Amino acid sequence: MYTLLLAVIYLVFISLGLPDSLLGAGWPVMHQTFGVPLSWAGAVSMIVAGGTICSSLSCERLTARFSTRGVTLASVLLSALSLLGFSLAGSFWALCLWAVPYGLSAGCIDSAINNYVALHYRSRHMSWLHSFWGVGTIISPVIMSRALAGGSWRLGYRTVAVLQLAIGAVVLLTLPLWNARKAPAAAGPARVLGVRGALKIPGAPSLFAGFFAYCAGESTAILWASSYLVGARGFSEARAAASAGLFYAGITAGRFLSGFVADRLGDRRMIRLGVATAALGVLALVAPAGEWGALAGLALFGLGCAPVYPAIIHSTPQNFGAENSQGLIGMQMASAYLGSTFVPPVFGLLAGRAGLQWMPLFLAAFLALLAVMTERTWRRVDRAHK
Repeated sequence: MYTLLLAVIYLVFISLGLPDSLLGAGWPVMHQTFGVPLSWAGAVSMIVAGGTICSSLSCERLTARFSTRGVTLASVLLSALSLLGFSLAGSFWALCLWAVPYGLSAGCIDSAINNYVALHYRSRHMSWLHSFWGVGTIISPVIMSRALAGGSWRLGYRTVAVLQLAIGAVVLLTLPLWNARKAPAAAGPARVLGVRGALKIPGAPSLFAGFFAYCAGESTAILWASSYLVGARGFSEARAAASAGLFYAGITAGRFLSGFVADRLGDRRMIRLGVATAALGVLALVAPAGEWGALAGLALFGLGCAPVYPAIIHSTPQNFGAENSQGLIGMQMASAYLGSTFVPPVFGLLAGRAGLQWMPLFLAAFLALLAVMTERTWRRVDRAHK
């Protein structure tokens, strides 16, 4: 039962990653279909992000009423419906309309599953869980590329919608498994924290700030790494596009490898190790080591980012209590999406004025904020426990 349910959870996280890279893969053709500028993809992604933030904040109440398994099943099916709607959209505005339920479904899955794994499974499983999200993001561009080769981006969305429906069927058939594991005993009665209640918990506000900083830096690297290699390090466009994949390789491999040592080192050490490794990556980016220094910097920065997200999530019940974890993880997800949505465009504005060569310093600033905020959180938590 333990292993089978874990396999289902990993499958659900693949379903979370599947749609995330579809828009980027298909947009070069999609924007021509709708007759809108290439830049309008940002509007769709912002709508998705807005829905994700709202559902992350609402997930605590939803899981309290409908349970994690109920929220997960409904979210997977809503995601499938939204993707089917994408494939049928006859205008850009219809696409924006379907982006709303997709964003709502993604936030609930992310918050509910992260909390469930944090409560019931070891730290290594959290690391591997986020590796499976990466599997989903790798599969969907392949699906879209084949659909485009056949002449229809809509087929790509329909194919992923069918996959989501299949995953939803698996979740439906395995619903009894979710009752087989009991959550750790809570320190007090279960309650809905809400935003105000979460902000009153010692250490929580600084943790939200640290999580915001982490996702801001990670997303900036994802969006601007290729442009940095071209504009600041003299790479050709083709080579930069291929080389930027070193960041993805670093973060995916890092999360897989972290699973083998996370239980032994513990969440706090994993976060500190990740921050230190990412700092080495920043130093390599600015070191006078030529192209190889830049490539090593991206790989190291991704490798350092790898354990931070899973370790912060997994440590939440231990730091703040099992009774508070769903509300706090929902707030963490909202903080994460705020950082990943709004900070990369800010760097784009700064780079337009000052130049792309400032990206390593920009990343260093958010890395420092992450380190300061997490250490502050642990001090507050330790005092509260004493």
